[in-house]
Amino acid sequence: MNKPNTSSSGTRILRVLKALRGHTLSGVSNGELAVALGDSPVNINRALNTLIEEGLAQKLDNGRFVLSIQVLQIAVAHSNEISRAQGRIDELNQRVLAGSR
Repeated sequence: MNKPNTSSSGTRILRVLKALRGHTLSGVSNGELAVALGDSPVNINRALNTLIEEGLAQKLDNGRFVLSIQVLQIAVAHSNEISRAQGRIDELNQRVLAGSR
């Protein structure tokens, strides 16, 4: 099976984005990300700059990096959508059970 043609820089950016998970309050340093991802600090810095430019990450006053509010808003919107869908499923199940008696 052929591997799809992908962007190595895009892959790096997404790996950095995922690595920021779990560090929302205290942040994570460029060096810690470089070690965790097995990449150079220069490459991690480029990825972080891209994420910051796109509003998906931010640099704290202490120099550490975190996911942005925009990413958290995306997560909340997804959670809300799933909750609404679950509500509709629950309602349908109740109607089915009520009709089967």
